[in-house]
Amino acid sequence: MKAVLLLAHGTPNTVGEMGEYLGKVTGGRPMPQHVIEELQHRYAEIGLGETPGAEPPPLTLWTLKQAALLGDRIDVPVYVGMRNWHPYIADTVAQMKADGVTSARVICLAPQTSRTSIGLYKKALLDAVGSDFAIDFVEGWSAQPQLIAAFAERLRTAWSTACTPAGAKLPVLFTAHSVPCRTVQGETPDPYGVEAKRTAELVAEQAGIERWVFAFQSQGVAGGPWIGPTVEETLTALKQEGEPGVVIQPIGFVCDHVEVLYDIDIAFEKTAAGIGLQLFRAESLNDSPLLTEALIKLAQ
Repeated sequence: MKAVLLLAHGTPNTVGEMGEYLGKVTGGRPMPQHVIEELQHRYAEIGLGETPGAEPPPLTLWTLKQAALLGDRIDVPVYVGMRNWHPYIADTVAQMKADGVTSARVICLAPQTSRTSIGLYKKALLDAVGSDFAIDFVEGWSAQPQLIAAFAERLRTAWSTACTPAGAKLPVLFTAHSVPCRTVQGETPDPYGVEAKRTAELVAEQAGIERWVFAFQSQGVAGGPWIGPTVEETLTALKQEGEPGVVIQPIGFVCDHVEVLYDIDIAFEKTAAGIGLQLFRAESLNDSPLLTEALIKLAQ
């Protein structure tokens, strides 16, 4: 039996699970207590509580929804596996084996390729699958036409309605999640930064945006240096250049989660307000029909 497997990062269901969750993210490296508490605060700000809510957290909710929308359009079963939380990749693979899956097309819901994303997902998958069934792993899809169209559609809507009191159109700030500097260094360069900026370029071109900049967001709160420029630095530079506001679109994520709902909607909004800059955000792809079309093409 053929199948499709969607892979995502995973997110805890309660704030009390944060320490265990971060241990999964870091591969067992312990995190300082203040880091755990800071992330508990951020997740609490977007609705995570001491007990599970009526619905899963946004990342889980939207990933399952994206899988359901894809499953409604193709004639093979669609599974979801998370690298760092339930449903874990290994548990999903075990279910696929029990269901009689003999081959799977695997799509990581992180469009740009990086050793810290695609590479780690693929390793976890290969460790779980072994030789039990064949896998066809999509290595990256940062320039997939329907993905670009989906981002451009969301951006046009936000940009067309975001203007200053004088009616001036604003520049666009594209973002993607930062990664440690060590990730993109070494004998084999990591393509992540190049792919992220290429996605932004293609979206801007399709959306008809002439004035745009790019920054990396959500740098880690512990460890060594992470790649930039940061969003905070970029917002300050835009203000110094005389811009009254900016439209932000994260093109490294395909749904709402803490890096969108807290980092952008709360933290960056506060930063922008503090320097007198208006901040608007394009809606996340979430259940975008064009995103579903992109996943259909990749599944084929």
